[in-house]
Amino acid sequence: MPLPFLHGRALARAIACAMGATSLAAHAAEPDNPASDPQRATTLREVRVSATHAASSVDSDMPAAVETVSAAKLDHLNIVNTEDALKYLPAFGIRKRFVGDENATFSVRGTSNQQSARGLVYLDGLLLSNLLGNNWANPPRWSMAFPGNLARVDVIYGAYSALYPGNAIGATVLMTTRMPDRLEVTAEAQAFTQHVDTYGVDRDFGGSRQAATLGNRSGRFAFLVGVSHLKANGQPLVYATQSTSARPGLARPVTGAIADTGANGLPRQVVGINSEGQEATSQDEAHVRLTYDFTNELTGAFTAGYWKQDLSHRTDTFLRDAQGQPVWSGPVTIDGRQYTLPANYFAPSTRQGRNYLYGLSLGTHKDSGWNVEGNVSYFDMDRNRDRVASAVTYDDVGLLTAGDGSRWRTLDLRASHTPTETGTNTHTVSFGYHYDGYRLANASYSLDAWRNGAAGPLTASNGGSTQTQAVYLQDAWQLAERWRLTVGARYEQWRAFGGMRSTATARIGYPERKESHTSPKASLAWSASDTVLLRLSAARAYRFPTVNELFQGTFNGIALVNNDPNLKPENDLSRELSAEWYRENGVARFSVFRSDTRNTLFSQTDTTVFPNVTNVQNVGLVRTRGAEASYDARDVLWQGFDLTANAAYTQATTVRNRRNPASEGKQFYRIPRWRANLVATWRATERLALTLAGRYSGRQYNTLDHSDVNPDTFGGASDFLTFDAKVTWKANDHVDLGAGVDNLTNRRYYVYYPYPSRTWLVEAKFHL
Repeated sequence: MPLPFLHGRALARAIACAMGATSLAAHAAEPDNPASDPQRATTLREVRVSATHAASSVDSDMPAAVETVSAAKLDHLNIVNTEDALKYLPAFGIRKRFVGDENATFSVRGTSNQQSARGLVYLDGLLLSNLLGNNWANPPRWSMAFPGNLARVDVIYGAYSALYPGNAIGATVLMTTRMPDRLEVTAEAQAFTQHVDTYGVDRDFGGSRQAATLGNRSGRFAFLVGVSHLKANGQPLVYATQSTSARPGLARPVTGAIADTGANGLPRQVVGINSEGQEATSQDEAHVRLTYDFTNELTGAFTAGYWKQDLSHRTDTFLRDAQGQPVWSGPVTIDGRQYTLPANYFAPSTRQGRNYLYGLSLGTHKDSGWNVEGNVSYFDMDRNRDRVASAVTYDDVGLLTAGDGSRWRTLDLRASHTPTETGTNTHTVSFGYHYDGYRLANASYSLDAWRNGAAGPLTASNGGSTQTQAVYLQDAWQLAERWRLTVGARYEQWRAFGGMRSTATARIGYPERKESHTSPKASLAWSASDTVLLRLSAARAYRFPTVNELFQGTFNGIALVNNDPNLKPENDLSRELSAEWYRENGVARFSVFRSDTRNTLFSQTDTTVFPNVTNVQNVGLVRTRGAEASYDARDVLWQGFDLTANAAYTQATTVRNRRNPASEGKQFYRIPRWRANLVATWRATERLALTLAGRYSGRQYNTLDHSDVNPDTFGGASDFLTFDAKVTWKANDHVDLGAGVDNLTNRRYYVYYPYPSRTWLVEAKFHL
């Protein structure tokens, strides 16, 4: 059922194409039959997820730009991890340093990949965003979703809807799981490899992933169960560097160091691989989803997810003494200059993680009249432990940092009414209640044996909780045949409590804090013709501080340093003007946007005090202006040729920052001015498809004051243009084969870390 102010069968089909939805029936149909095109299987009015249809999870009155990736598109891309589904979206960047990287955050428009709390990720209505913190170490838990089980991924830009909290300032990702109509069994195997030749490293790094699913439907009941195992060796990420010394060398001479210029433009010596080093990861995942249709209009669902990781940070030294033996620490002389390497400079470390997700959903999915739905979820970080050696030894003393018991829980209740008859002066109303609670529990202990020893005496701890409750109301009012006004407001009450920090000998607690804010929203849409839609939207949004930002720092027994429990929430005012053109085979969109964010929360150095203090601070004002153009269509030049293309220009400027004046007037951290993507797929036959994709990102900065003047080196932030390709072949009705490559031209580029070299992928999928 199309939007009331957009009429005509042609337009309804075009809107469905724009959404790119894929129902199970469409996915199995002939790809060259327009009536069975998986990108035309759903209209915007289908807003409820039922057990039998992969309908859009996006509210039909969404007052914002929406981009969709269908399951059919994902089949033609190099997808190993779930976050790969987003890498070609307009104005998007995925911080994925290697296959299996657990810290894959995303950037979008004026939000950088260090602002993870300014993006939301949901799986079937259950929150996967880790809002315990706001940086690379708090990514969405993508691993709770299997790429092969996705029916579609919808992305909403900005916090223009009252249905979502202020964390949606960047974008909201809604992932929908497909459910089977009959017995199905799938098995999948993937292998990948890359060759790295840089900074003295010349070898291959790779791994493999295996997955299997089992699903069926019996009457009103359906289930889908999946398990997977990933084993991967990423390329070296962090190199040990020493600024070129001015001291003459008297200590033992060593060889093997590599002279280099750092990101700050100063000479340095690269002496090995340290810190995070080279990551070797082994991950196990399991996912269960059960649905039951109590009636034709009421469906309940249960979801459970499991993710386990064992990771090793491997280090290495490039230095050799006169006898050819490796040198790990102590005073050394390189090219006649003296350096002192700390005992723990190349210390290895390990990480163990174990997470659980539980969720229940119940809701109706009628085309008109009243609908109600509820979602409750619990995410448990049951085990989250880092073990770090104090020196390069097999099992000497070390430090254990444990985040066991950190968790979050959510509850969402929503009711909506859609009029049975569409026309002038009708209202589509949504209202609801939201609750979330986050708890952080971190503690560190000394270890007598760093690899396997039991926890010793407590050395430090920190923790606390935040809680948000919200009510909201949104009304989409059909003013006239071609005019629609959507207005709403969201009232949020936030509090932080139980905050504390301690050392082995002292402890301090923080008083409880409370804040309340109301976020108004408004959007006016005009159907200029049966194929052109114009929309002007504006919204206020508040992003409250996370537990980590408030309470995580250091404590020296006398005073608190490196944290601020009195941080203000981010206060964002966004505006967007969009034009969308619909055709039988696709859609084009052009948007201009502006966002003024006061009190932006970001970790920076306060240069106005001595000694300088580095912690999470409120940046006075960051202003973002930009424009996006996107095009998505099937059968563009000839039957079987599909094209997706987009480009985005973003000017994100630090306008006021009294604690770091040198940053004022500069492009904000890791926001490139230009991003562009192109994906071309040729469905040569019913069984063979070839895809070529390109990604471009302009120059970024790893510092607010742009002091990283040398981008193409470890620690810098490069511009880059990379190409990906894939060939998929349906060998028979039960076997699909694929071969692909990422970074085809082997472009060496950095976003602080060195990103992957040319990476080859082969895969085989069996389905019954």
